Amino acid sequence: MKLASLAAGIALALGLFTDALAEEPLVIHVGYAAIGVDNRPYSEGTSAATARAGEYLENEFANDPNIKIEWTFFKGAGPAVNEGFANDQLDFAYQGDLPSLIGRATGLKTKYLLASGARKPLYLAAAKASGITRIEDLKGRKIALQRGTNGHLAAIKVLAAHGLNERDVQVVNLDSAGTVAALTSKDIDAAFGDTQLINLAAKGAADIIYTTKGDDPRFGRNAGVIGRQAFIEAHPEITQRLVDAFVKAAKWSSDEPNRPALFELWHKSGTPVPILEEYFSNDTLAYRNSPLIDDLLVSRYKEQAVKGKEFGLIRRDVDLNGWFEPKYLNSAIERLGLKDFWQSYGADGKPHAS
Repeated sequence: MKLASLAAGIALALGLFTDALAEEPLVIHVGYAAIGVDNRPYSEGTSAATARAGEYLENEFANDPNIKIEWTFFKGAGPAVNEGFANDQLDFAYQGDLPSLIGRATGLKTKYLLASGARKPLYLAAAKASGITRIEDLKGRKIALQRGTNGHLAAIKVLAAHGLNERDVQVVNLDSAGTVAALTSKDIDAAFGDTQLINLAAKGAADIIYTTKGDDPRFGRNAGVIGRQAFIEAHPEITQRLVDAFVKAAKWSSDEPNRPALFELWHKSGTPVPILEEYFSNDTLAYRNSPLIDDLLVSRYKEQAVKGKEFGLIRRDVDLNGWFEPKYLNSAIERLGLKDFWQSYGADGKPHAS
């Protein structure tokens, strides 16, 4: 009888232990290759930022108590995201083109699921009284940028178009907060960046002397939502629902009547609304927030892969075959009735026929 009771007790304990394991939630780790002002866990300027600030992913899984969303914002931007993927600490992430291509080149097993923050402009600001009024004036000067990011590659392409290369300037590797401090104190002469520089200029602490907006579109930056291949293969249905949520965020972010509300939502990052208005001036929301993996986007990534190696930022050829995985995006667009909502573009930058 004692043995029987002991066996029954063990079986009961094992059963309870198994049930506890079964109820342990699946935590989906989502990274973002930027961080808000004063390290706020928000960002701006992309549909992925909308998904975070508007809790689109959390709402998608609100009725699934065993699925949790955990966001991580990286001060180290794209390179830090690659470390997260390499250590299996991330399942999905918003990341710029250059670092995602570097990750691909170094063997990270990821898939590109949808565009987010495509066609982002780059800005160049000069310190007050620096005497810098054009790109050619940067020669020999101390310039800040964040190495390994899509802004790094865009900056080199801009320099090259004006007869300069990275060795012609003194590059200082700084994140956004460090750039603002150094430019304000005039410890550097100029910096490449985006909203933080617009904000600095609005305060009269620097001068914007150039932007890629309205210039050659090849100078722009692209980004997207990347997923860890092992997670996608293990959880295709969850991946689909997550992409659905990102597409819903992209749709809301692309509706022009939502422009004021969108900028207020992104203001959670600490970026002032007037700065966001300037950042998106003369661009439609749908153009900047399109999730489409169209010929234009793919061609830009292919060009970035070539240029990245040419400029020594990527050490080997990047094989993009099979990296773009549009099936989850296409399924979401079809089921959500958004087939004709966004304009797709050809590699030449011209709109595709409907």
